[in-house]
Amino acid sequence: MIETLGHERRLEFDDSELARDLFGPHNENIALIADKSGARLDTRGSAVIVRAESEETLSHVANVLVQLYGLLRQGKPVYPADVEQALSVLAREPEASLQRVYREESLAVSPKKTVTPKTATQRQYLASIRKHDLVFGIGPAGTGKTYLAVAMGVGFLLERRVKRLILTRPAVEAGEKLGFLPGDMVEKVNPYLRPLYDALNDMLDFRKVREMLDTGVIEVAPLAFMRGRTLNDALIILDEAQNTTPEQMKMFLTRLGLASKAVVTGDVTQIDLPPRSVSGLVEAKRVLDGVHGIDFVSFTDADVIRHPLVGRIVQAYERDSRQGKTEN
Repeated sequence: MIETLGHERRLEFDDSELARDLFGPHNENIALIADKSGARLDTRGSAVIVRAESEETLSHVANVLVQLYGLLRQGKPVYPADVEQALSVLAREPEASLQRVYREESLAVSPKKTVTPKTATQRQYLASIRKHDLVFGIGPAGTGKTYLAVAMGVGFLLERRVKRLILTRPAVEAGEKLGFLPGDMVEKVNPYLRPLYDALNDMLDFRKVREMLDTGVIEVAPLAFMRGRTLNDALIILDEAQNTTPEQMKMFLTRLGLASKAVVTGDVTQIDLPPRSVSGLVEAKRVLDGVHGIDFVSFTDADVIRHPLVGRIVQAYERDSRQGKTEN
């Protein structure tokens, strides 16, 4: 129910848990809306009071809150990036439906999985992979760089836009020194490739993944295995590229064959190469920036996606910590 009082509105939400998710950890979503809109928002339990200088601003903020709450009721988590998108979309088109916007942007990867970009950068990233033959996704962990690239690769594979999906990464952080590990080569490198297998299994039935791996339609291999090959009709993803040497990076980039695309992901703040070593990802950005057909997409901390429950867990621990200090 929305009660209008001049330039003040009170919005009461009927589910207190969903209201907390809407407001965000420490009311960060509410603070973001206030900052972007210029309105003042105060929460009272599961209600929020909105005050603004104009009725237009009040209507805009109320529309944003009500539609975001509708997304939560549909089971879609709401992150700060979603709040920013809602503010932008509904400012341009107040009659727009956020549910329709998210449905249209969804990437139907497989019968098992549909992926929806959560931030403007993620949408830019997917659009870039569709458009360019070589894309670099650079930014911190948790921004979806690898996951979205794998999703696109699986989608391309099932749509028969490519014949193979090849996933690779440096086998270990410091130059693929595997000798000290037990087992044969496959057993040595598998722990380093596990995140790629996890992404695949999230999108496809386990038996389908196994079948595609056995037939070579999907290949997961350490970067060293790419040397000397030319990869045609494939989408090739190089993960953890910040831990490549310049020589390894050049080797990988020159594997690109006819009708192929490549996606390179990495975080230049998490380089695990030996001291004074140059990262192949850092050098590639310097050398290739501006080259036609290559695109660089930069993610930031604002693109890090976390489950709303994480915020509530953090708040619970903080409350417990404050209570402990008071009792002491």
